[in-house]
Amino acid sequence: MTAERHNVVVALSGGVDSSVAAALLLEAGHRVQGVFMITCEQGRHAQADAEEVARRLGIPLTVLDLRGDFVPILGYFFDEYAKARTPNPCVMCNRLVKFGKLWDFARQTDADFLATGHYARVLERDGEMGLYEGANPAKDQSYALSMIRRNVLAHVLLPIGEHSKDQTRQIAGRLALGTEAKAESQEICFIPDDDYVALLEHRHPELVQQGQIVDSSGKVLGAHEGIHRFTIGQRRGLRVAMGEPFYVIGLDARSNTVILGPKEEVMHRRLVADAVNWLVEPPQSAFRASVKIRYNDRGKPATVHPTEDTVQVEFDEPNMAITPGQLAVFYLDEGPLRRAAGAAWIERADG
Repeated sequence: MTAERHNVVVALSGGVDSSVAAALLLEAGHRVQGVFMITCEQGRHAQADAEEVARRLGIPLTVLDLRGDFVPILGYFFDEYAKARTPNPCVMCNRLVKFGKLWDFARQTDADFLATGHYARVLERDGEMGLYEGANPAKDQSYALSMIRRNVLAHVLLPIGEHSKDQTRQIAGRLALGTEAKAESQEICFIPDDDYVALLEHRHPELVQQGQIVDSSGKVLGAHEGIHRFTIGQRRGLRVAMGEPFYVIGLDARSNTVILGPKEEVMHRRLVADAVNWLVEPPQSAFRASVKIRYNDRGKPATVHPTEDTVQVEFDEPNMAITPGQLAVFYLDEGPLRRAAGAAWIERADG
């Protein structure tokens, strides 16, 4: 973080992470203002918490109603499930809303930077800003940020990226922010009670239709009530008794079929991903990287082959549950740091 004094807009959610981010910016001497985003009706309950944090910090708070801007994300979420893909709405929100619409707002207020409470780092190396993993790998959130636009990185501050969650709570307690004991939300903000199936079936009742559960040879193993209830790699809740553990290895939206198989059939060496978002100069040839295929993945060594707007990734060893609709994020080793070079949406496992 620069030592100069700047105008900074901080996304305040009312939680411990964003409150500490704002506090650290104030301690560094920046001029800070908060903004609370209403992205859906379910998220409005946190507004009072954000207002209390702003009061304790002594900073102004703007409340933005961005529910209209959130409609495309809701559409994406439901459409992906209808296509038998597993969506990642937090990634889309970060790209379109938090580091899209919110950055537009920050610029309108003559802010130099937009800050959030994400556990990741934006660092300058050789005159270029890059997105790096947070100092605490177990809490790293760079995966969820890897689809933000490259030209926004120079205007992003992530003050808690050097800290662990425990350290963040300790800072909140030291500064009497009132958020140090606040529980961490594990839910998607627009899903009441974290029950995405109920919301999906309410919005798209046509998805609730019985279909077959088969193995990879086509043998019928049972029946299901909708493929939106399944995801690649799923083992529990299959309602099929086999002599060995079986996993979801495929979902066919056209035939409304769930395909199961043993573990070796959910392991793949290659994937194809599209709509690449490069956070470095776009590579012109194959390169080595550690590739994450889900949020809580630590990444596995692979060779990435870029081809215009798509990439092909070949892992050194088979990788489990490569899931269409999730991100593949490519990390480059830079000494003790790992830099997110880019990301793309997984289209399919390929061999």
